[in-house]
Amino acid sequence: MSNPVYVAIDMPRLDAAKALAERVKGHVGGLKLGMEFFYAHGHHGVMEMAHVGLPIFLDLKLHDIPNTVAGAMQSIHLLEPAIVTVHANGGRAMMEDAKAAAGENTKVVAVTLLTSLDQNDLAKTGVNGCAHDQVMRLAELSEAAGLDGIVCSGREVGAVHKQWKNGYFVVPGLRPADSATGDQKRVVTPRQARDDGASVLVVGRPITRAEDPLAAARAIEATL
Repeated sequence: MSNPVYVAIDMPRLDAAKALAERVKGHVGGLKLGMEFFYAHGHHGVMEMAHVGLPIFLDLKLHDIPNTVAGAMQSIHLLEPAIVTVHANGGRAMMEDAKAAAGENTKVVAVTLLTSLDQNDLAKTGVNGCAHDQVMRLAELSEAAGLDGIVCSGREVGAVHKQWKNGYFVVPGLRPADSATGDQKRVVTPRQARDDGASVLVVGRPITRAEDPLAAARAIEATL
């Protein structure tokens, strides 16, 4: 991939989402469409965004019983997404069925720990240990389930890359140097994540909410 940046376009308005994608497409490598977009526009919206000409990452974070997740995965075959997410906490059987049901050219990656969570948040949900250890455990489980890779923060991607040499690693929650972190807690710069082994860099608000999204996308691309 010449440009690993997928811009997160999670907007409720299809026309605005498509206009933004068209504006920045020369300086990003793909489009990430999340739950807000998919719930608003469904298959039609994804197909409209595909006309922009960039790979589509469907960040649906599927998490249910294995049969239900497999059915959901089959229902998006015709959209031919490049990447789809499931939750690693769904367990090995769910992840195995998700991968088996995915399209031949779709990478299935498991969300390990949201970048908005830290050790204190984990403790409140009954998970002992630090965020790093939890990500490493779920990465090992995802690899055993036959997935293509995981989603993790830039704080963990270097260690996961050493453990899973041929994994496909999606890193969200990235912020350019001197940028506001917002609701993200475990952040690094796009360049640091790439240097540590990230396959895909997900960048949302630093581009989509910039005064000049094109200039912001170009500036991030220049750091890589």
